[in-house]
Amino acid sequence: MRKTIENKTYDCERALYNLINTDVRKCTFAGPADGESALKECSGIKVQDCSFSLRYPLWHAENFSLENSVLDEKTRAPLWYCSNGKISGCTIDGVKTLRECGGITVENCSVRSPEFGWRCNEVKILNSSIESEYFLFECKNITADKLKMSGKYSFQYVENAELKNCNLNTKDAFWHCKNITVKNSVIKGEYLAWYSDGLTLINCEIIGTQPLCYCKNLKLINCTMRECDRAFEYSDVDADVIGHIDSVENPRSGKIVADSIGEVILRNAAVNCSAVVKTRKKNAV
Repeated sequence: MRKTIENKTYDCERALYNLINTDVRKCTFAGPADGESALKECSGIKVQDCSFSLRYPLWHAENFSLENSVLDEKTRAPLWYCSNGKISGCTIDGVKTLRECGGITVENCSVRSPEFGWRCNEVKILNSSIESEYFLFECKNITADKLKMSGKYSFQYVENAELKNCNLNTKDAFWHCKNITVKNSVIKGEYLAWYSDGLTLINCEIIGTQPLCYCKNLKLINCTMRECDRAFEYSDVDADVIGHIDSVENPRSGKIVADSIGEVILRNAAVNCSAVVKTRKKNAV
């Protein structure tokens, strides 16, 4: 039998600890007692239309949903060590949301959370806006569709991810990432994807200085590049770029084709560089 808790206010330590198979509706987690871990070690709970202003509310939660709720900036580290959960229609301002979680879906949410999503596995993000530094650090098996993301150092050390229809405004994104595919997206920021392995960009707009250096198994298919100078340094790359590239510098191997290239820099290389760089109207350089 499922239980229902509705229209209550809690501020004590572990107020609803180890709650099982319960709907928690229109409750407030705030107050002078300033208690932590209100819903720790819960299973099978559905939290709807609630407001949180206390630390660590959902730790070690399993098979849960968090819907149409507000977690303010005092709700630090709100979800850690959780599994098989869905977060939908929520506004989340607590730092360090999602840490070492698995099987989590984030949908239709607005998030402002530095260090969002560290060391998580199997996270799906749909139609959400997220502002975060070090977004999804060391995560695996990520999917995202219609994600609007801003903040520095995103997707570092991420493995196995597919992103589509995203708008990413993020410096130093995808560093050291492995096996990532990004489709139909805009990626704006400096120093994109250095040291990545297995990054594929399809129908993407890439904006910013010195992108895609020191990469292995890099592919660009039908992409555009704007304000991109000194691109592809020491990378193993197969790139088909529509339009112009400001400059290309010492690509290590593979082939780069664009409509036009402002400058091809092939000098003072620290390693052997043999990539073919050419425009569609000119011979190979």
